[in-house]
Amino acid sequence: MKKKISIILLAVFGLILGWRIVLLFTSEENKNTGRTSRPPVAVEVDSVRFGPLTEIRQLTGTIHPLYQYIIAPKVSGRIVEIRKRIGDWIEAGEVIANLDDAEYQQGVLEAKANLRIAEASLKEAQIQLQQARQEKERVESLHAKGIASPAELETAVSSYSAQQSRLQLSKAQVEQRRASLKSAKIRLSYTILTAGQPGYIGERYVDEGALLAPNAPVVSIIGIDLVIVRTTIIERDYGYIQIGMPATVAVDAYPGQSFTGKVVRIAPLLQEAARVAQAEIEVVNNQKRLKPGMFARVDVVTAARENTQIVPSQAVVNRSGENVVFMVAENGSVARNIAVTVGIVTSKFSEILAPILSGKVITLGQHLLEDGSPIILPQSASVKEVTPDSTARKGR
Repeated sequence: MKKKISIILLAVFGLILGWRIVLLFTSEENKNTGRTSRPPVAVEVDSVRFGPLTEIRQLTGTIHPLYQYIIAPKVSGRIVEIRKRIGDWIEAGEVIANLDDAEYQQGVLEAKANLRIAEASLKEAQIQLQQARQEKERVESLHAKGIASPAELETAVSSYSAQQSRLQLSKAQVEQRRASLKSAKIRLSYTILTAGQPGYIGERYVDEGALLAPNAPVVSIIGIDLVIVRTTIIERDYGYIQIGMPATVAVDAYPGQSFTGKVVRIAPLLQEAARVAQAEIEVVNNQKRLKPGMFARVDVVTAARENTQIVPSQAVVNRSGENVVFMVAENGSVARNIAVTVGIVTSKFSEILAPILSGKVITLGQHLLEDGSPIILPQSASVKEVTPDSTARKGR
């Protein structure tokens, strides 16, 4: 029994040893003939080129006027006239509406009458003071000669002091009446509503005949020679967008058209709930085509190169944290793995800062490749190398 088991074990060992020898010779033969066990991969290729490249960050926002304010009365009254309607242009200082001013006109007349009364009282007080001064001087002279008694002198001095106080009171009353008249005139002026800054009538809230309370809105005025696009920047883009960067604005009202502007303000903080920062883009609106409230799509140019080395973006892959591209070797049958430094990246092209590449770059199938992997090129692909100089001229 033991002898039979030993024979079986020796046979198994011999089979394993023979299989290993066969594998060893097969591997050596493959090495000598240059063949690998991996099948070739069909790929697509493109050229390395030189040309302009622009990096754009896309944002969305809403158009706002440069300024907007409400015209409202400071006093109550009934509107008797509104001279402007929606869309009308208004100059600074131009009259927009008038309130019924009969009550305020009467207030001015009453204030004027009260002022005249106060001025008359002032003149009377001045005359009485002059008389009291003369009487005091006469009694003082008689008292010095021993004719007037001390009581008479004291009475004259007291009367003179009283008239001085009355004169001061009359002067104060005149000042008070003048202030009242000025206030009445100011209230009367509030019945005429004028524009503080030039602009267009954006909204009209009331019509003639309406009875208004103080601060009730009548019309709104907007300035749109320059408009502001208010947008938000996500945290990922916050470090790329800077004040002064050029921007292009597009709206649905004018398909295929764009308006140029620039970033003028960026909030120094991000909203904690949404992780976004507010930003404003100024756009010159000389033709008044952009209107407040429009939805806007904004492209901000964060970087631009006039002539740089570029490859299709799908050609760049990340392997173990390193950006690489696969190039077609000179013999056109294998792929070569080259580590690259990437600059600007767009949806179509990526900038290669280093090294300078030459030849064809693989754009499809590279996820199946390793350095030295066999490849099958499309029938239309040429293995001819492309020099940086020739691609630079082509890019221009």
